[in-house]
Amino acid sequence: MCLAVPGRVLDIGEKDGTRMATVDFGGVQKEVCLEYLPDLQVGEYAIVHVGFALQRLDEESAKQTLELFAQLGMLQEEFGDPWEQAAAVGGDPWPFTDDPDSDPAPAPALAAPQEEVQP
Repeated sequence: MCLAVPGRVLDIGEKDGTRMATVDFGGVQKEVCLEYLPDLQVGEYAIVHVGFALQRLDEESAKQTLELFAQLGMLQEEFGDPWEQAAAVGGDPWPFTDDPDSDPAPAPALAAPQEEVQP
């Protein structure tokens, strides 16, 4: 599902002649095009859909929406790792983690090398 998600502008720059911003979506940062909102400033919130800031939003509404999306698991669905999501759908545990204190996934068992048959 594709959502329009509120995000906070962290910085603004230009990329290939296009006004772009780094936007924070409750901890996930993405590059966003600001061409539809050319006067959007650092610190302001906007509704973003498919990489484009579409509408300015007040901070309170943005935070409430992000909190609701997080409670519903929609931020993970929208911004989570697609490989991790596919593993969950398949019923397999995700073997990787960003947590340095967790035990690493066990190494896969390697097959013994086969002897080469001489003709």
